Amino acid sequence: MHSLPLFVRLNGRPVILLGNGEAAAAKRRLLERAGAVIVGEDATASLAIVAIEEDAPAHAAIARLKARGILVNAVDRPAECDFTLPAIVDRDPVLIAIGTGGASAGLAKALRQRLEAMLPATLGEMAAKMGAVRAALRARWPDARDRRRAIDAAFEAGGPLDPLGAPTADAVTRWIESGADGATEGLHRFVVTSDDPDDLTLAQARLLSRADTVLHDPRVSPAILDRARADAARMACATPPDAPPRGVTIFVERA
Repeated sequence: MHSLPLFVRLNGRPVILLGNGEAAAAKRRLLERAGAVIVGEDATASLAIVAIEEDAPAHAAIARLKARGILVNAVDRPAECDFTLPAIVDRDPVLIAIGTGGASAGLAKALRQRLEAMLPATLGEMAAKMGAVRAALRARWPDARDRRRAIDAAFEAGGPLDPLGAPTADAVTRWIESGADGATEGLHRFVVTSDDPDDLTLAQARLLSRADTVLHDPRVSPAILDRARADAARMACATPPDAPPRGVTIFVERA
């Protein structure tokens, strides 16, 4: 992973913007949409965007800003960037950011356009409702692991809150009242036959995404293991323990 994606609240915060022309105007519109206060180079700020077209002035401005400890985005100069600005799919409060590390803004744009067509307009409404019912979720599933498994199951393809199925706020209420539970706690095993994560079955990919602990044959490819939750515990072992950890544990073997 070449960068750590972050969502930064810029409302009311100063951001330095340098440059003129189309690129600078586009960055200005984006910053204004996020509520940032756009300031000049001499102002105090934590972030800066340099949209100067000429090389020498651009490099000089980047150097001055970095010398002050300011994180810089340099338009069309990915090697100079401390952070990049992704393509954005906005279903407030849901934000999907697509970045390529500066390799291809065109590819990020194409992916955004595909996702825009896929994601229903009601997605934001459903997300806002999920935030409003946190107390009800804790009451229904007091244990955090049980709660996470139930939520994972609800968001599955075809589930009551399938994000691509145009769920509404009413669907959230009905789901909580139904009392449906999530993935079964315990040990689940499966065998992979290649190092390509695209060869995983749908069931295997779902188990990886749900697992609290991933135990694996040392021969299993890191590319396979990277399909697991980022915060899942991982451990290489020849065989799974007799008493697996609490929660959803999977043991991945290599054929």
